[in-house]
Amino acid sequence: MKTDRRSVVRVTSAAAALATCATSLMAGAGPASAASKYQDATSVAAFGGMAGLVKAAKAEGHLNVITLPNNWCNYGTILSTFSKKYGISITSENPEGSSQDEINAMVQFKGQSREPDVLDMGTPFAIKADQQHLLAHYRVSSWAAIPGAQKANDASWWADYGGYVAIGYNSAVVKTPPKTFKDLLKPVYKHMVGINNSPTVAGAAFAAVYAAALANGGSFGNIAPGVAYFQKLNKEGNFVPVVAGPSTVQSGATPIVIWWDYLQASEIAPEVKTWKVVIPSDGIYASYYDQAISANAPDPAAARLWEEYLYSVAGQNQWLQGYCRPIELPSMIKNGTVDQAALKALPPVPSGFKGYPTSAQTAQAENVVAKEWSIKVAS
Repeated sequence: MKTDRRSVVRVTSAAAALATCATSLMAGAGPASAASKYQDATSVAAFGGMAGLVKAAKAEGHLNVITLPNNWCNYGTILSTFSKKYGISITSENPEGSSQDEINAMVQFKGQSREPDVLDMGTPFAIKADQQHLLAHYRVSSWAAIPGAQKANDASWWADYGGYVAIGYNSAVVKTPPKTFKDLLKPVYKHMVGINNSPTVAGAAFAAVYAAALANGGSFGNIAPGVAYFQKLNKEGNFVPVVAGPSTVQSGATPIVIWWDYLQASEIAPEVKTWKVVIPSDGIYASYYDQAISANAPDPAAARLWEEYLYSVAGQNQWLQGYCRPIELPSMIKNGTVDQAALKALPPVPSGFKGYPTSAQTAQAENVVAKEWSIKVAS
């Protein structure tokens, strides 16, 4: 099971091209120019500082990104702002793709001008790409502000943004607001609760099962209670086995959706003005996605400037303005550089957060869900 956010999410406006970005490259693009010395740059020091990095990136004048929908975590604004700020054109490829698509593109287009320069992917895929020697090693200037558990020791990938599993509901239809996973088992929520596809194929749905496990006596090392919870939710008639999202909320099929808090805020709330979001106090589960640079990036200086921008105060706050919690949020709150209005727009996190599962625990949980979901819930 691939824990990837884009494996099933389809953003309706993702096909819209940025005014400053091309939507694709010409098919059959030729090989990239001779390998730049900057492909081995491990920090901004290799450029003599930020001024040198900016100069080198402007000389390249181009950046390839992949799987970045415009309205996902405010990426449309981030892309256009970066392009205008530095005069660098951006080719945005396959905006609705998955993390595996990113790996495939690095392999398929290696050495060509259309190879992705930068990646944004789920941690399992970042680890996989690193194992295949597809990633460069680079430490952004704010490296120290990224928690140790949220970055690779060899600097091949590092966390960018994330959020919490949340319960969202249409307050115009759901008159008794649910606050916990336990609440959702009540008869008042019959035929109301959905997740965004099967947890065997969708990362957000898998996260919902993990959160449910934590709410029902499970742990990062034991996701089985989460499967059992959805089995019971289904038996009670409260679970709706559809690909839940904005369209199913608008149709009335799923007045309640368990999904990432930031996707509920950016995807459902704009379409359903009576939408409310709460992070369940009995199952607090969070996850981050990761940034990385291709080892063979055709625009290695621009790739590194892009990362420096994302991890600047401006870039981190732009993610926050897209309802995503940037990895440097704690330090930004501490030093007073956070966008307070954007921060206040996020749903509050209950006390009791227990951290994150290890890669080994996640892999074990994926195996359990793959074996048990179809038997206990989907059958």
